[in-house]
Amino acid sequence: MKNRIRVARAEVRMTQQQLAEAIGVSRQTINAIESGKFVPSTVLALKMAHIFEKPVEEIFMLDDED
Repeated sequence: MKNRIRVARAEVRMTQQQLAEAIGVSRQTINAIESGKFVPSTVLALKMAHIFEKPVEEIFMLDDED
């Protein structure tokens, strides 16, 4: 699964730590999601979409391997 979290954070000038605090996870979790090492739960994906005011599909995409 690919994601555009880093881009979405940059658009609103938000750090990994700020995003982590906003959705109730650690900064390391945000880093792992951004780097593709961890696939977030549906709840976390929806929380991120809400924070960035975007549909989930604009932040997370399936890649050819999925």
